[in-house]
Amino acid sequence: MRRRRGPDRAAIWAASRGGVITARALVALGVPESTVYHRCRDGGPWQRLAPGVLLLSTGQPTSDQLVVAALLHAGADAVLTGLEACRRHRIRRGPASGASLHLLVPHTRQVRNTWFLRIDRTRRLPHPVSRGGIPLAPVARAVADAARLLRSEREIAELISDAVQRNLCTVAQLVTELDAGGQHGSATPRRVLRDVRDGIRSAAELDAKKLWHRSGLPEPWWNAPVHDAAGRFLGIADAWWDDVALAWEINSYQWHLAPEDYAREQEKRARFTAAGAAILPTLPGRLRVQRREVTAELVASYRAAAARPRPPVTAEGPGARPR
Repeated sequence: MRRRRGPDRAAIWAASRGGVITARALVALGVPESTVYHRCRDGGPWQRLAPGVLLLSTGQPTSDQLVVAALLHAGADAVLTGLEACRRHRIRRGPASGASLHLLVPHTRQVRNTWFLRIDRTRRLPHPVSRGGIPLAPVARAVADAARLLRSEREIAELISDAVQRNLCTVAQLVTELDAGGQHGSATPRRVLRDVRDGIRSAAELDAKKLWHRSGLPEPWWNAPVHDAAGRFLGIADAWWDDVALAWEINSYQWHLAPEDYAREQEKRARFTAAGAAILPTLPGRLRVQRREVTAELVASYRAAAARPRPPVTAEGPGARPR
């Protein structure tokens, strides 16, 4: 009697999503259940990623394969949130996607966490945004969920400031998400949000604000647009002391590696200098490891700027008035 042949390799792969498929789908294709699990044993050609979810190859699964496996494991209506969702929303700064993915599922569903997956049951399941066929939590929810699980204030600042600065979500939307999600893990994100609302755009600028507090100088305007006497736009000063027309620039190698970015930074510095504005450039790393030296440089720059006649430049900031 001739043995009935199961589906060929091409048919199995076509039924998968990038090589990820459920055991139930394989059985429905005609692969015996015993064969499915035999092929997932050590040394076999397949591997199990989650209960009942397989990868049709060996080796390290890709991030896309893990996301698909997580969604298959969690079931219908599951939504990807947290750092991986932030990355897929094109948020560039903050920590890389963590070791674990983060999914939201309806509160009535019982689903177990796995070695690469954290699952939160929620009564506030968001309406997903689809990116590449993956259901993502909206930006504000994804950022808030990620920020609650982070422990580093600097990482939280990078994540939140990038999302807000690039108009992917607003401070108000993030506050709403944190309020709706309760107090757990929200203290540091709320503190960072206050700084972002006041104009802080990066973790380096947050470090700068902390150093300014120790300097004894008056508070600057953070991220203030500056114009020359003719009204021409010079640039946005990271910190601006309007009384003495001093700009403090936190110049990060990380965001000026491209030649055109470096050129724009140099052109901006030249415009400030030509208009008579004093400018103090500081590398971000020095804000943390050379605090005393940077503080001394900042105070000296302020005093030097105060000792010269103030140039006819104008800036926009809290309580700013035309000169």
